[in-house]
Amino acid sequence: MRKSVCAAGVWRVPKKRTYIDANILIAAWRGDPTASQSAIDVLDDPTRALLTSDALWLEIMPKSVFHQKEDEQDFYRSVFERAADHSPWNLVALNCAKDMACRYGLSAMDAIHIATAINARADEFVSGEKPSKPMFRVREISVISLQIGIP
Repeated sequence: MRKSVCAAGVWRVPKKRTYIDANILIAAWRGDPTASQSAIDVLDDPTRALLTSDALWLEIMPKSVFHQKEDEQDFYRSVFERAADHSPWNLVALNCAKDMACRYGLSAMDAIHIATAINARADEFVSGEKPSKPMFRVREISVISLQIGIP
């Protein structure tokens, strides 16, 4: 757990570094009302510092650009601009993803996202996937599902 810091006599608890899965952004933009609201709650949570990556961008932006969905692109861009940190492609994370994919039975993109989150020193990885998915076997980072609620 990160320690509180005192600035000008006020104690502040550092924000939880939260790496978001692509399905969080997709749900926030076009999910059913319940999933959309849960995803927006994560994105707008003032106790979280959102983390994004080139892998996340590549998973969500190209289709909205190709199909010329300007409003959707603007929404995604706003999330990327507000993010506390953005991880570029990183060979260390990609090699970690290879290992984790084999160890936990992860799909390629899930392994890349989780390894990138770990490499970025995220406190948690938030996804909209069902808790029965292989990503919830990962022990190196807290993996949280929107489908069972967000603490």
